[in-house]
Amino acid sequence: MDKDLLLRSIQFLEEFSTKNRIDLINQNINNRTRFISVVLENIFQSQNASAVVRSCDCFGIQDLHIIENSNEYILNPDVVMGASKWVDLYRHNEKEQNTLETIKELKEKGYRIVATTPHTNDVLLPDFDLSKGKSAFFFGTELTGLSDVVMEHADEFVKIPMYGFTESFNVSVSAALVLNQLATNIRKTNVDWQLSELEKLELKLEWLKKSVNKGEMLLEEQYKRWKMR
Repeated sequence: MDKDLLLRSIQFLEEFSTKNRIDLINQNINNRTRFISVVLENIFQSQNASAVVRSCDCFGIQDLHIIENSNEYILNPDVVMGASKWVDLYRHNEKEQNTLETIKELKEKGYRIVATTPHTNDVLLPDFDLSKGKSAFFFGTELTGLSDVVMEHADEFVKIPMYGFTESFNVSVSAALVLNQLATNIRKTNVDWQLSELEKLELKLEWLKKSVNKGEMLLEEQYKRWKMR
């Protein structure tokens, strides 16, 4: 969709929304980023999977990739609390090697592949260098962690500092801790982490369609009217 049509579509749907809602959408779009992405590999507990979606929304992460090798990704509505409406979910479940294909796809888009694991001593989370480029953080299953495929193809490894006897956090807590640290740190850098102007317009339109009652249908009807003029 070209920019002119995007702007017209946004202006049309704003007529059906309140000023407070529009202000909130604008505020959240300015805090959204694709500089950091999250990848969940083969998560099987729905409450943990759903909690990660909620954390992505809370910390302004727009893209969440879900690799479904043997476990289907199921959202728990009582946990996700509607956050899936605002986060872009990409499900990878159609290839013979979903994990490897996801890694290749992200690398082609310029992402560093970062494995979050307590079993390496590469970089502690507070010391992770965001200025080196876009990063996709991989989180593994609750029982076995990340697969060998991720560990073999990761560009970097990051470890959450821990000071107790327990070996690791569960995946939802790990994701929340990582995203909290990164969302805080990136705003202290000179990194261009925000969405482009075109991405902001595209996202605003999508959010307005979800915010306005029957927004998609209203817009489709309006498109027909514009074509008849």
